[in-house]
Amino acid sequence: MDVAEAVARAHRQEWAFVLASTVRVCRDLDLAEECVQDAYAKALVSWERTGVPERPAAWLTTTARNRAVDLLRRAALERRTLPLLAGDEGVVAGPGEDAGLTDERLRLVFTCCHPALDPRAQVALTLRLVCGLTTAQVARAFLVSETTMAARITRAKKKIAAARIPYRVPAPEDLPERTEAVLTVVDLLFATGHTAPSGPDLVLTGLVEHAAALARMLRLLLPGDAEVAGLLALILLTDARRAARLDAAGRPVLLADQDRGRWNHALIAEGLVLVRAALRGGPPGPFALRAAIAAVHAEAPSWESTDWPEIVGLYDLLLSRRPTPVAALNRAVAVGFAYGPEAGLSALDELADEPALATYPYLPVARADLSRRLGRAEQARLAYEEALLFTENDVERGFLRERIAELG
Repeated sequence: MDVAEAVARAHRQEWAFVLASTVRVCRDLDLAEECVQDAYAKALVSWERTGVPERPAAWLTTTARNRAVDLLRRAALERRTLPLLAGDEGVVAGPGEDAGLTDERLRLVFTCCHPALDPRAQVALTLRLVCGLTTAQVARAFLVSETTMAARITRAKKKIAAARIPYRVPAPEDLPERTEAVLTVVDLLFATGHTAPSGPDLVLTGLVEHAAALARMLRLLLPGDAEVAGLLALILLTDARRAARLDAAGRPVLLADQDRGRWNHALIAEGLVLVRAALRGGPPGPFALRAAIAAVHAEAPSWESTDWPEIVGLYDLLLSRRPTPVAALNRAVAVGFAYGPEAGLSALDELADEPALATYPYLPVARADLSRRLGRAEQARLAYEEALLFTENDVERGFLRERIAELG
C-alpha cells in the first residue's frame, strides 16, 4: 500500500482514537493535538523505511503518547497545565481492541458535545477533534474567518478546563441527555453539508461525509439506541439522493423532478433496515420519525406515488414529540401535496408570525410554490423575491431567479 494513502486512511479512520488516547496521558487538548499531528508526520517518513505496520493506529498512538510523555518530562508541564478533563485514570485498551476503541472514541465525542458548551462550540470541537479537520477547514465550513474559529475553539477548550468537564462516558442516568446533544450536533453537521448556508456549492461533501462517519461511529458504540439508528437512517436516506440533486448544468433539481434511478439504492436499502430498527419497540423518537418520513420518499417509485397523507401523519407525531417551527413548515408543505395547495397555504398562514421563521427562506419558497400551483403568479413572484432576500447560497439564488423570470 502507498504510504501516503495509508497515512491518509489512518487519519480518516483512527484520528479520534489516537487523539483520545493521547489526551488520557497529557490531560491537555492542545498538547495532545500537537503530539498526534507529529505522529502522523513521522509516519510519512518512518513507514517509507519500515513499511506500513499491521496496526497503524497502534503505531500512531504509541508514537503520540511517547512524545507527550517526553514533553511533559522535559518541560515539567504537569505543574503548569490546567487540570483538564478530570476523569478516571488507568490503562486503556490499545487500538484494535474493541472495548478500548469504543470507550476512547465515545469519551472524545461526549466531551466535545458536553451540554455546558455552546452549541456552536460543540460543532467546532467535534469537527476539529473527532473529525481531524484543521481550524481553517472548520472556519470555511461555517463561513467565518480562521481567526474567529480559532478563538471559538480556544474558548471551548478553556471552558472544558475551567469547568473540569469529565473526560468519560456519562453515567447511565445521564446518558439520554448527553446522547441527545451528540445526535443534535451530528444532525446539524449533516444539515449544513447537505445544503450549504452560502457560497458557490449546494453540497459541502466533506461535511456530509464526516457527519455520516460520526453517525456510523455512534451506531457502533451505541447499537441498542433507537435514536442513533434513526439519525444514521435519516442521513443515509437523505444523502442517497445526492447525485440527482443537480442537473448537468449545476442547477438544483427539485425532489419531484429527480431521476430516482440515480439515487444510491445501496444507501436506501441500508437506511430502510435502520428505520425498522429505530421504530421497533416503544414510542418512536424525533430522529426515528424524521427517518420514517425520509423512508416514505425513498420507497416511493415516483413522485406521484408518494404517500403524502402518511407523511402528514408522521409530521403530526413528530410535532407531538418535538415541536419545532421547521417541522411545522415541512408539515404544511406535505399538507399542500396531500390535500391541495389551498390547504397548504392555510397551514402556512398559521406560521406567519413565527419569529424563528422570520428570515427563513424556505417559508416564502413554500408559499411561492403553492401559489404557482394555484395560478397566482403575482403572489408567487413576490414570495420568491422575499425568499431571495434571505438566501445566500449561490445555487439556490440562481434557482429563485429562474423561477421569478418564469413568472415574468
